[in-house]
This record gives sequence, structure tokens and C-alpha cells, in this order.
Amino acid sequence: MGSGEKAKRCVRCGEWKPYTAFARKRSNLDGLQRHCRDCASEYHRARQQTLGRKVRPKVEVPEGYKLCLKCGEIKPHSEWHRNATASDGLSTRCKTCRAAEGRAGHLKRHYGLTEAERDEMVASQMGLCPICLAAPAVHVDHCHKTGRVRGVLCFNCNSGLGLLRDNPEAMNRAADYLEGNAWKPTLVAPGVYQLPS
Repeated sequence: MGSGEKAKRCVRCGEWKPYTAFARKRSNLDGLQRHCRDCASEYHRARQQTLGRKVRPKVEVPEGYKLCLKCGEIKPHSEWHRNATASDGLSTRCKTCRAAEGRAGHLKRHYGLTEAERDEMVASQMGLCPICLAAPAVHVDHCHKTGRVRGVLCFNCNSGLGLLRDNPEAMNRAADYLEGNAWKPTLVAPGVYQLPS
């Protein structure tokens, strides 16, 4: 403790510790808990064990690092999102784990698929987009009317279907256009067009 820093004696371990080692409690005269944070943590852990609950093992983590509860790795603070409501100001899961959970949650919410089901679809397509047969299949394609999943496409083919509004007639006209047979109606009378056969 530095000189001039206020200290308090913990009622559990009996040690004199700085005020920062104690959690707040407004109802006490000094505004702090009677026991230090370390003793409170040990007491809570022992109580949870006696109640038969699962208690995480305590892990020593160097300053500037944090343990991810999801992957079990100790990572620097730069690998964490901020969380103003948390006691240390950081999220409970690292950025990598949050991203993986976000992708899995997106698949489940929007398409009703798990990652394993999506990977099985990609494997059945031999990893390729079934439309262009060139690019890897990475984007889930679905019918916008029914919500039914049709397959996994590359970004360009999935975008193309969406931009043509999943309309088979528009896609047939696009195929005809690419083959050189452009759809050109003939003006028969004012406001009356004859469609090509």
C-alpha cells in the first residue's frame, strides 16, 4: 500500500488491505463490505460447493488478460468486446467465441438450420455452388415466400437470384438474353405490344 492510501481490516482474514480491495455496500458507515473481495469470493465458492452446484476452478490470470469461459483460453484484453455493465468492463466471452455463436444463432433464427446441417448440405454439393459450379458454396439460399431452404450458393449466384426476385420467368429471359435472344416487344398499336413467340 502506498502512503496516504486508506486501508481497512478484513473481518474474515484479518489483514489490512486498501479500500480498493473491498466491494461497495452503502448501508455500512464507510460504504464498503466488511470482508475483502478475495474472502467474499472464497466464501461464495465454498457455499456453492456445499449446495452441490458446479463451481469453476479458480485460474490465475496475468494483468491485462482474461479467461474466456467458452473456449477456456486466456487472451489479452484486446480480444474482448467492451461491456460497461460487467465488473471488469469486458464481455464474458472473447471476440472469436462471440462471432461463432453469432453465426450459429443467425443460421438457427433465419433458416432453422444448425451448422452441422448446413455443412452437410455443402458436402452433398461437393463444396461448390450448384449454379455456377466454380465458386465455393458459403451462403444459404432460401425462398423468400415460403422460407424453405433450397441450398447453399456462392455470394454472386445468391445475390443474382435475389436481384431477379426469385422469378423463374425473369431468369429464363435473362438466359435468353445471354444467348442473344433479347426480349423485344413489337408496337402494334398505340399502347398495344405484341410479345415475341
